[in-house]
Amino acid sequence: MPILERPTTYRSLLKQCLKPATATPGIAAMWVDLMYEVGLPKNVLNFVPGSGSVIGEKMVNHAKTRFIAFTGSREVGLGIFQKSATTQPGQIWMKRLIAEMGGKDGILVDKECDLGAAVDSVVGSAFGYQGQKCSACSRAMIHQDVYDEFVSKLIPKVEAIRQGHPSAQTTYMGAVIDQNAKDKIMEYVEAGKQEGKLLAGGAEAEGNGFYIQPTVFGDVAPDARISLEEIFGPVLALIKVKDFEHGLEVANNTEYGLTGSIYTTNEAHKQEARNRFHVGNFYINRKCTGALVGVHPFGGFNMSGTDSKAGGPDYLLLFTQAKSISEKV
Repeated sequence: MPILERPTTYRSLLKQCLKPATATPGIAAMWVDLMYEVGLPKNVLNFVPGSGSVIGEKMVNHAKTRFIAFTGSREVGLGIFQKSATTQPGQIWMKRLIAEMGGKDGILVDKECDLGAAVDSVVGSAFGYQGQKCSACSRAMIHQDVYDEFVSKLIPKVEAIRQGHPSAQTTYMGAVIDQNAKDKIMEYVEAGKQEGKLLAGGAEAEGNGFYIQPTVFGDVAPDARISLEEIFGPVLALIKVKDFEHGLEVANNTEYGLTGSIYTTNEAHKQEARNRFHVGNFYINRKCTGALVGVHPFGGFNMSGTDSKAGGPDYLLLFTQAKSISEKV
């Protein structure tokens, strides 16, 4: 059955344009074809691939654009925020924006916790999808009393990660998306060698593609570049904290606010972290990635976006225009 009954006119329906990321238009094209197959009219949904700096900018600036939903980097998101706030000749509305941007997500490991589970979650959150997730764990704040034991358990698991083509069932990590991404990530790897102690990886990996070894730096300062800036790749910074309070301070010292997690069995620390670990998606004793649609509405604040909570019950309302009607009879 089609998902949309075909009306006699489409004038009342909003025309939507989908512009995919420049590097990944294929999956978006397949999704658009699927929407047409199940009955969505082609003049309602339009597939518009192309350069973000050319096609994307024209779409954002156009006077007839009423609503923008964006997923991407902090820099591009802030540019859209600024441009969408500028009215164009003939524009009769303020453009609405939903922005899902970057993150500098961390897992706080308390001294009272299941350390093995914490290690597994850090590995999974940091290196799944090659770390190319806005929710990826790119830093772990570890209580000094368990720091050495944590590292001794972590590094063998990182070194055991199998890299290769994703079609192989034994592959855990594939290549990063393109040469530009690889170059940027390797710049951070070189910076990390100056800012911390290289514990694993730190180089390009073999393979027919843009492969980078899963990389871990230890004894990283909370204000180091690799502690604060989004890398979007398989690079993890380990930060030793003196106590739980210090761990919370470090967890909140970035401009982002997307995801975070704490591993602890201390009930008072759980409650304190609920209140003070400032992220849009906060997890207790589980990894900081893998939000489930309908279960974990997803979205962050600060420089992570507009906190629109995709997958939540109120999300679709953001795409609608409210109208209140009353009649006296």
